[in-house]
Amino acid sequence: MNFRNILSSSILILISASLTGCGGTKVTSTNERSVGQQLTDLNDARQQGIIDDKEYARLKKAIISKND
Repeated sequence: MNFRNILSSSILILISASLTGCGGTKVTSTNERSVGQQLTDLNDARQQGIIDDKEYARLKKAIISKND
């Protein structure tokens, strides 16, 4: 391969690589845990001493109100 072919190939690869980010796809994350699982995890954190009773009550209220 001569220099011109290598340069052309390199440019095509760079253009192709830069266009892959231009798609219209949007990645979103969803919380697939149920309310019950969230509350169970929260209670586990309280029992393990990761959060105190006051924080537990606040977060429990937030989980329930968010899912009403």
